[in-house]
Amino acid sequence: MNKKIEPSNFPPFACTHSPNLPALLMHLNCTIMVSTYQAGKVVLVSATNQDRLIQLPRTFKRAMGIATKGDKMAIATENEIVILANSKELAYSYPAKPNTYDALYLPRATYYTGHLDMHDLHYGNDTLWGVNTSFSCLCKIDSDYSFRPVWKPHFIDKLASEDRCHLNGLAMEDGEPMYISALGMGNTHQSWRNNITGGGILMHVPSNEIIATGLGMPHAPRLYDGKLYVLLSAKEQLICVDPKTGTYDVVAEVPGFVRGMAKHGDYLFIGRSKLRKKSTTFEHLKIAPESDVAGVMVIHLPSGKVVANLNWLASVDEIYDVQILANTSRPNIINTYTDAHQKALVLPDTTYWSKSKPKK
Repeated sequence: MNKKIEPSNFPPFACTHSPNLPALLMHLNCTIMVSTYQAGKVVLVSATNQDRLIQLPRTFKRAMGIATKGDKMAIATENEIVILANSKELAYSYPAKPNTYDALYLPRATYYTGHLDMHDLHYGNDTLWGVNTSFSCLCKIDSDYSFRPVWKPHFIDKLASEDRCHLNGLAMEDGEPMYISALGMGNTHQSWRNNITGGGILMHVPSNEIIATGLGMPHAPRLYDGKLYVLLSAKEQLICVDPKTGTYDVVAEVPGFVRGMAKHGDYLFIGRSKLRKKSTTFEHLKIAPESDVAGVMVIHLPSGKVVANLNWLASVDEIYDVQILANTSRPNIINTYTDAHQKALVLPDTTYWSKSKPKK
């Protein structure tokens, strides 16, 4: 009898991928970045040649939403938001592996927000926006407060750390919040759990109006080329919503619990998560056991066809966000858990790697 191979039999972050994925990433000149709060990591996936991928996992405790804008990056963690900036110069001279990386994201600041269960993050015109799931609101992040509440659904009567509607995803337009997703429209503690498979909604932020109801766990609303795309996690679908009527067309069937989406060129990169065992949240979902895998699926948007995939065999069970680092073939990222970030010095017109102080 063949012994069943368990995840524990694989090395950390072992994965499989479609043969064409490395070549696709090289053609697009980009890197996939995912956050996995279950593993407490962000993972960078790059191609080293036409046939091989390489990963760089880095610890960020309970990593959730990721925002990027130019050389800036923000990562929502358990009770902080970490701000990073890219230094190409220090990337090239990275002491451990010189002439290897073409980007290096270094910590520049940390906002101590407290536990907000922050989901999506986006850079806007003048600020960093966050979907504050715990307090059921959309907020701005700055150095004056734990968070600055700006908007909440009209059915939420007050700010309270009760995760009343599981506000989660945000679509931006011209640097301003435009559409937001939630798993329910209740006004009491975690009331969204009462109809988890079909109680989801989409809202138009400027008018505070509900534009679509009856959705199966909507996540990751995104505006691409003027069209509103949303993932229905409970239905294993990528949909395109008409904001005027609330109706939608299914663009693609995406097997698995889908969450996290980014676009590059004609391709969508969509995250898939395993179903949590013994979870009251997931026990009602009718997702096929063979689709119970964590990874990234690549869809050619014009055709709606799945063209490539990446599946983790170990370490990664749940993915929240997916981002694409454009024009970046081999990035690195540094956290604050070692002293590497203390040795990286960035000035307006030059950079240094400082040497360790001599021991006394």
